[in-house]
Amino acid sequence: MSAPTVATTAPAPAARRRPRVRWGAHLMHAYTWLILLWLVAPIIFMIVFSFNDTHSRQNTHWQGFTFKWWGRLGAYPDLTSSLVNSLTIGVLSTLIATAFGTMIGMAIGKHSFRGQGGVNLLLFANIAAPEVVLGSSLLSLFITMNIPRGYLTILIAHVMFNLAYVAVVVSTRLASFDMSLEEAARDLGAGPWATFRLVTLPIILPGILSGAMLAFSLSIDEYIITAFNAGGTLTFPLWVMGATKNGVPPQVNVMATIIFVGGIVLAVGGFVVGRGAKARAPEEDLGVVSA
Repeated sequence: MSAPTVATTAPAPAARRRPRVRWGAHLMHAYTWLILLWLVAPIIFMIVFSFNDTHSRQNTHWQGFTFKWWGRLGAYPDLTSSLVNSLTIGVLSTLIATAFGTMIGMAIGKHSFRGQGGVNLLLFANIAAPEVVLGSSLLSLFITMNIPRGYLTILIAHVMFNLAYVAVVVSTRLASFDMSLEEAARDLGAGPWATFRLVTLPIILPGILSGAMLAFSLSIDEYIITAFNAGGTLTFPLWVMGATKNGVPPQVNVMATIIFVGGIVLAVGGFVVGRGAKARAPEEDLGVVSA
């Protein structure tokens, strides 16, 4: 007699769960890209319309592609001279502010002294103060001291407000600096200059470069403080603002594009140099000192 067979049924496969759509993440990504597009839209408009074949100073409607405005940068001598003024003032004020701001930042970041809190307060007050206040106060100072307004007063004003930015950036960089590295360098026979050049400077160099680039970018497009203290000297922002009454010529877009591309090149170069300086190990520098 054969054994009875038991009917078995295979278990039904479990229903496959559909992946949940993360609408929140998609919306956040879309929102981020929209904000970025909104930020770069004026820059894209400026670059595109520097090639616009317009026939008037109202460069707002696309009329064709041309390179002629790039070859006519000297058509407005006052525009060219104002751009030269902005660039020279920006470079000079950046060099001066970086030199003195680095010294102030090192004093604040490396040492404790009486009145240090007051110095920090003055630096942050200079950054937080409205530009109208800074411009009018500097104007009052120049008038009181009988200093004629012009190129020199613009340079002094730009150094004054850039100094605080460089000092704060450098002092922030020094906040994470290990002072024992300098002590080790001195123990190995390095003098003050060798210790600074081989140990301290490579570590704070990214902060110095960041402060310098920030100072230059603030100086080259500064309008309010410059307007108070310019006198008869024109800078690029002052010329552009004055030209808007009759329409901005296409050469303005060309020069602004050149400045923008130059700023990108400087930023990338500073980033590369800063990363290279940061990657260098302080122990390697100490080995050079001991050698």
